[in-house]
Amino acid sequence: MKIAVIAPGMMGAAVAQRLHACRAMVAVTLEGRSAESAARATGLMLFPTEAALASWADVVLSILPPGNALALARRLAPVLVPRGDAVIFADCNAVSPATVAGVAGALPGVAFVDIGIIGGPPRGDDAGPRLYASGEAAPRLDELCQRGIDFRIIPGGIGAASALKMGYAGITKGITALGAAMALGATEAGAADALRMELAASQPEILRYLQRSVPDMFPKAYRWVAEMEEISTFLGESPAAPIYEGAARLYAEIAADQSVPRQAGGVAQLRHFYRKD
Repeated sequence: MKIAVIAPGMMGAAVAQRLHACRAMVAVTLEGRSAESAARATGLMLFPTEAALASWADVVLSILPPGNALALARRLAPVLVPRGDAVIFADCNAVSPATVAGVAGALPGVAFVDIGIIGGPPRGDDAGPRLYASGEAAPRLDELCQRGIDFRIIPGGIGAASALKMGYAGITKGITALGAAMALGATEAGAADALRMELAASQPEILRYLQRSVPDMFPKAYRWVAEMEEISTFLGESPAAPIYEGAARLYAEIAADQSVPRQAGGVAQLRHFYRKD
């Protein structure tokens, strides 16, 4: 099985390296990618373009920021659609069931697998993240289990795995957004120290969780904007949907704050609030 991973970001490159370490035939492309991506792809087979990579592969794993998922499928359609179900396209992005249906629709006739990744990038000899898969073609990717990937098929068609991902991310990243928003609000009101002391006294588990999850979020905030928007789409007409629209705006502000050198600002306030004494 020849596996293409698009693209070699933090998760994509780590998954590709795990497959490579477990003797899978895996390749990536650095087309349009940064020097950081090139460093992450060290030792992997390289193709000059996405189209060349997709033409070679038996399986394409799409691992991208969620806002780019549909555009990739449309770019690759001229290469993949003529091959029909001889090639498998697996959308591994944090998108809503409606979005993943749109991605599948852009690739008519191609064997399609919906995958939700839960957990951080694989490192060293750890178990790595869980790749939950749904759709008729999902069993065709069972070989991933022998290539260092925790691959799990769940019931349901296209959209089931994405729904699982939306639910999980809505809880975990939603809690992180809530913790960031309340810490910033308390800081602006002059009550940060009192809130932090109360959390330490009455909710130490929550404080410890946020001391880890909020700082870990900073370099990822720009990617979480579209993910929160996808969760809002997933919730549809639920009165909770606007919560995630707000979370998207909050993460956008945090991402923007890091792009401007400053001594103070939201990120600095959050680092101070969630410091580990």
